[in-house]
This record gives sequence, structure tokens and C-alpha cells, in this order.
Amino acid sequence: MSKPSKTESELIAMARAELKAHADCPDAMTISIIRDGSSWEFRASADQATADRPGYPECVALLVQIGDHLSKQYEVEG
Repeated sequence: MSKPSKTESELIAMARAELKAHADCPDAMTISIIRDGSSWEFRASADQATADRPGYPECVALLVQIGDHLSKQYEVEG
């Protein structure tokens, strides 16, 4: 059975909403989607000042967990 699909921007918006609900993550953190065949995952990046902020590593770890959860539910369109 195939999974429903979402656009990259929809998935990133879902991830941002989850992050806001569970952590105080910096808005300057960039979230992208990396595809590997039929699977995908989120990737976080930020400038050095943002990456040095307290809590940034926890936000990245939480993003990985959110991506793991969402990638089991949705495919990326395109």
C-alpha cells in the first residue's frame, strides 16, 4: 500500500510546527529534504551564530526524530 504524498514545503511546514510545539528552535535554522531512492530525511543547517545557540543540537536531534516519524507516513511528491 502506498503512502500519501506531500510536497517538500508541506513536509517542512509540518516539521516546523512540530518543532515549535516541542522546543524553542531558532527561526534561522534551515530545513531541507534529502532524498535517497524512495526514502527521505530532513537536514538542518544554520549559520555559525545560530548553530552556537543553546538548544540548537537538541533541535537538530528532534528534527531527525520528526523526519523519521513523517517519512514512515508520507512520500515526497515529485
